[in-house]
Amino acid sequence: MTKKMSISTSKTSLVLFLCQIISALDVPLDLSQPPTITQQSPKDYIVDPRENIVIQCEAKGKPPPSFSWTRNGTHFDIDKDAQVTMKPNSGTLVINIMNGGKAEAYEGVYQCTARNERGAAISNNIVVRPSRSPLWTKEKLEPNHVREGDSLVLHCRPPVGLPPPIIFWMDNAFQRLPQSERVSQGLNGDLYFSNVQPEDTREDYICYARFNHTQTIQQKQPISVKVFSMDSLNDTIAANLSDTDIFGAKPVTERQPVLLTPTGSTSTKVELRGNVLLLECIAAGLPTPVIRWIKEGGELPANRTFFENFKKTLKIIDVSEADSGNYKCIARNALGSVHHVISVTVKAAPYWITAPRNLVLSPGEDGTLICRANGNPKPSISWLANGVPIAIAPEDPSRKVDGDTIIFSHVQERSSAVYQCNASNEYGYLLANAFVNVLAEPPRILTPANKLYQVIADSPALLDCAYFGSPKPEIEWFKGVKGSILRGNEYIFHDNGTLEIPVAQKNNAGTYTCVARNELGKIQNEVQLEIKDPTMIIKQPEYKVIQRYGQVSFECVIKHDSTLLPTVTWLKDNDELPDDERFLVGKDNLTIMNVTDKDDGTYTCIVNTTLDSVSASAVLTVVARPNPPFDLELTGQLERSIDLSWLPGDENNSPITSFVIEFEDALHEPGVWRYQTEVPGSQTTAQLKLSPYVNYSFRVIAVNRIGRSQPSEPSEQYLTKSASPDENPANVQGIGSEPDNLVITWEPLKGFQSNGPGLQYKVSWRQKDVDDEWTSVIVANVSKYIVSGTPTFVPYEVKVQALNDLGYAPEPSEVIGHSGEDLPMVAPGNVQVHVINSTLAKVHWDPVPLKSVRGHLQGYKVYYWKVQSLSRRSRRHVEKKILTFRGNKTFGMLPGLEPYSSYKLNVRVVNGKGEGPASPDKVFKTPEGVPSSPSFLKITNPTLDSLTLEWGSPTHPNGVLTSYTLKFQPINNTHELGPLVEIRIPANESSLILKNLNYSTRYKFYFNAQTSVGSGSQITEEAVTIMDEAMASRQVDIATQGWFIGLMCAVALLILILLIVCFIRRNKGGKYPVKEKEDAHADPEIQPMKEDDGTFGEYSDAEDHKPLKKGSRTPSDRTVKKEDSDDSLVDYGEGVNGQFNEDGSFIGQYSGKKEKEPAEGNESSEAPSPVNAMNSFV
Repeated sequence: MTKKMSISTSKTSLVLFLCQIISALDVPLDLSQPPTITQQSPKDYIVDPRENIVIQCEAKGKPPPSFSWTRNGTHFDIDKDAQVTMKPNSGTLVINIMNGGKAEAYEGVYQCTARNERGAAISNNIVVRPSRSPLWTKEKLEPNHVREGDSLVLHCRPPVGLPPPIIFWMDNAFQRLPQSERVSQGLNGDLYFSNVQPEDTREDYICYARFNHTQTIQQKQPISVKVFSMDSLNDTIAANLSDTDIFGAKPVTERQPVLLTPTGSTSTKVELRGNVLLLECIAAGLPTPVIRWIKEGGELPANRTFFENFKKTLKIIDVSEADSGNYKCIARNALGSVHHVISVTVKAAPYWITAPRNLVLSPGEDGTLICRANGNPKPSISWLANGVPIAIAPEDPSRKVDGDTIIFSHVQERSSAVYQCNASNEYGYLLANAFVNVLAEPPRILTPANKLYQVIADSPALLDCAYFGSPKPEIEWFKGVKGSILRGNEYIFHDNGTLEIPVAQKNNAGTYTCVARNELGKIQNEVQLEIKDPTMIIKQPEYKVIQRYGQVSFECVIKHDSTLLPTVTWLKDNDELPDDERFLVGKDNLTIMNVTDKDDGTYTCIVNTTLDSVSASAVLTVVARPNPPFDLELTGQLERSIDLSWLPGDENNSPITSFVIEFEDALHEPGVWRYQTEVPGSQTTAQLKLSPYVNYSFRVIAVNRIGRSQPSEPSEQYLTKSASPDENPANVQGIGSEPDNLVITWEPLKGFQSNGPGLQYKVSWRQKDVDDEWTSVIVANVSKYIVSGTPTFVPYEVKVQALNDLGYAPEPSEVIGHSGEDLPMVAPGNVQVHVINSTLAKVHWDPVPLKSVRGHLQGYKVYYWKVQSLSRRSRRHVEKKILTFRGNKTFGMLPGLEPYSSYKLNVRVVNGKGEGPASPDKVFKTPEGVPSSPSFLKITNPTLDSLTLEWGSPTHPNGVLTSYTLKFQPINNTHELGPLVEIRIPANESSLILKNLNYSTRYKFYFNAQTSVGSGSQITEEAVTIMDEAMASRQVDIATQGWFIGLMCAVALLILILLIVCFIRRNKGGKYPVKEKEDAHADPEIQPMKEDDGTFGEYSDAEDHKPLKKGSRTPSDRTVKKEDSDDSLVDYGEGVNGQFNEDGSFIGQYSGKKEKEPAEGNESSEAPSPVNAMNSFV
């Protein structure tokens, strides 16, 4: 939430305006005027007897007044007392106490009179009393022996001091005694115990009285309190009293409330208007009573009512007559209640309604002095003239007294005087001086000439024209030098001469003229008004929630008038920022680093200029994990449940969402805390389910949005009674580890699940489907039992029951297990192989009888291996491969076979013990496939018109080679393609000389091998024929010419630009012209090539493996179409050795994708020479 606050200039202006009204009544000090008292000591003046007494009396007048004093109603001649002096040009008395005088000698009622030729003013009656801080009278204090639960009052009875002391109770270590609803201090200083407890026993209850005026503290003698509990009291008196006499042996009994103060059912209280009303009720009782206050027939005043001293004291500030009435306090506990009614009457010392004010008149004028006051009872009004009761004062024909008013008619200069009005009743008095000053003076303006006023736009502008004159001058305002008189609702004209513009705008700026005139003259004054733009906070701080130790920043961006210099101040909770380097104040922000809980609060940005002030506030909420719960208590203890309650710790500004309850079993797992339950954050109690024979301790963890608190302190321990087990072991299994045994296992019960001492397990078993009795054994401290001498792999019924010293757990459920397995006895029969293609075969077999498996049937394993390649007739290292087929399956697929090869396989059944015997080896052969690419292609011996090609046979012929196919075509330097030539070569050849080729021409060759199945992968190579010597000589001569070199450079630059353009278009998905040609003349005879063959120039791998025709390029998508197959992947086994064939490409082999072979032929990387490039253009 963001708070916004603005300190308006109008308030400041209003205060200034009120001051101007007051100052407008003042007579300039250069004119004759009666005295005016300006400063005096308070009516009730308590002085420190150790210091000099200073009684103040200051006054002004023309001529300057003289001063005199009365003491106790008679003239006080200060010249006759060497200890008393009067300050020069002042009426203030200084009584020298520090040089031997005694303050008590000067105690009395003093009054000051200030007098000049125009009258006399008097001060209030000043009652001077020295402060007193007497010692406690010595008294013998008997120890207080109190029975537990009774009430007690320890009396303080401080000495009477002036002013009254402040009372507080402490111990010998000067530590304040703790107070509560049960023990508290009354208004009279006594210490009240509603009921005493054993912990109240102590010998140092000390009452202290602090006298602030003299800054002294007096101490009462320590009071001893001894509280006897019922048990100790019985032990004390049992030896001396009979059983019938021990009435005190009753347990502490609860008592209904009884008021300790005030006594009785009613009382009265008188308080004066404006004072603080304090009403008190303190009650005894057990349990400790709770106090409640009401006002009969009305409500307690809002905003002025406060409760103190644990609601035992009702406090109402600034009371008025309306607060009179009956106030009832009610003390209540579980056994009843008691009440007391205090009748409050509010009286009032006199207070002003209209105080008399100074009156300035010109000769012949009329006027009045009014003195009106109120009080309870109503005060009487009396007048004095120059300090003398008006009834005996010299007569003045212009004066007439009418009760609280004096009327003056046709005054003359001799009518000048000071009049005193006294309003008094039994609770006090008021005294006011007001003079009548008769003068004849022309107007004068007291405001400085050409005074500059600066005002914020849209706020009031107050232009001062303080004046004086007698008779009172009339005031007029003008704007500008020759402006007309100002009138209308736009302006407000005040009696003190001030011109107010309620809402000043920019067009109100300028020069204003004030004119004052009376019958004795006229005067004028000019002032200047400037209107400024208001200061604004255009980006205010915002409400922030931050985690503890984080960083937060508040913004405060301002806009202001360019002629005003703003200052920005940051406050925290309306106080200065902490003196901490973590608080960084920037130009437009406040940053707090490493936030802590103490940083929580309201941050205010205040912008001040000389004319205005604005502010904006925002709240920072610091959140953190909650504090741990505390005060854990166990109640309602039962055998299988208990109630846990706790008090939540501080939630640290993030509401607690839940409480997690954990327990510790000190009996079985000390130090290990386990989850018990979780309850909502609004809940502070929980009923917990318990297990027998567990020594419980509990702790609680609070959770809020930030995280989890630290665990609480553990609760007290609670040991539950033993019982027979409630549950049996879980996860019971019967699995043999050997062919002739049965291993029974289970999860043992945890300690708190045992429910009692002597935990054991009853293990029972019998063979299933056989009419056998249960065999049982009782074991302890184990989780496994081995039954020996069992038949191989037969089912057993198994159960495990828990028991302890108190009995058995409920009957357990039975589980089915098996005795140990043995290796299978029989091999699968009728093994058949169906070859699907050159790389895939399907194998069938007959299942073995289940009895021969002698265990859990897990599946069948097929072992297969390559005997030899039919094309090479050479043996190699035999690498057996294994495929596993789960369950009772009778067929499977063998992928990844090599074409044109001889294989063997056998099949074995598998159970949990291992593999059975193998079936007889079955021989099968795979048909021919297409060969791999030739192992290499070399081009040697280039001449003008011939090239020699050499190659190696395929690494994997995959059958009987029938021939080789050679395709080639010329390529010029612009990548335009010549005609494609194809040659068929016998399979027994390994080289070829190509003749009738063009000189100085680049050729690209495509070479592959064939079997009866088809063509294999291609291998590619490029080569260039050479030029004749004459042509070379001529062209070399041309190439050395400068013009030719420049031409070639230009051509190279052009080619580079074209290549860049083509590259950009290709990246954007476009096609360059040669590409468009290739797409338009795609060769349907071109076969897809392998991805890893060699490349030359800019041709891609896939493109370089395809024969190209002139002007045609076939794009490659590097895809190979899968052969159709009806076989599902579930027909393939699981390779035990982690692979399906030699290179690990099971899916690739099965889908018919061709094998990758590296191209071993020499690749040409020779770039065309400038001479060759020239031939291409010719």
